[in-house]
Amino acid sequence: MNSSIFSGFNWLAVLASAAAYFMLGAVWYSKSFFGSKWAELVGLSMKNPDKNKGTAKMMAGTFLLMIIACIGIAMLVYRLDLFVLSSALKLGLTTGICFASTAVAISFIYESRPTGLYFIDCGYHVAGHIIAAIILVMWR
Repeated sequence: MNSSIFSGFNWLAVLASAAAYFMLGAVWYSKSFFGSKWAELVGLSMKNPDKNKGTAKMMAGTFLLMIIACIGIAMLVYRLDLFVLSSALKLGLTTGICFASTAVAISFIYESRPTGLYFIDCGYHVAGHIIAAIILVMWR
């Protein structure tokens, strides 16, 4: 594998895009937005004292996976030589729908998860990919 593709990255932008994607989750899954409906659809009781067990490990794993996703988006930004906002929006929308949403959908099909949960989770990933792409394209 030719590793020179990694030398063209703005690694600070990769970390910032992953952090923005991660922080979007705090807003997206808050009670003000989709948190209550999400908890209902996954069967999570907010009154359960054990609901926070393992949260730090889950958050760390989530952030690591978002860094990996942002590296993939950064590769596309670099290879496609994108530098304008409209390109960032198109890239984020494309990767969010074609990669993140389809991967989530495959799991949801086999797990027979509710459709409403699919739209909440996939909406988050599409929005996250758009935000990440904007950061990665505009901060080159």
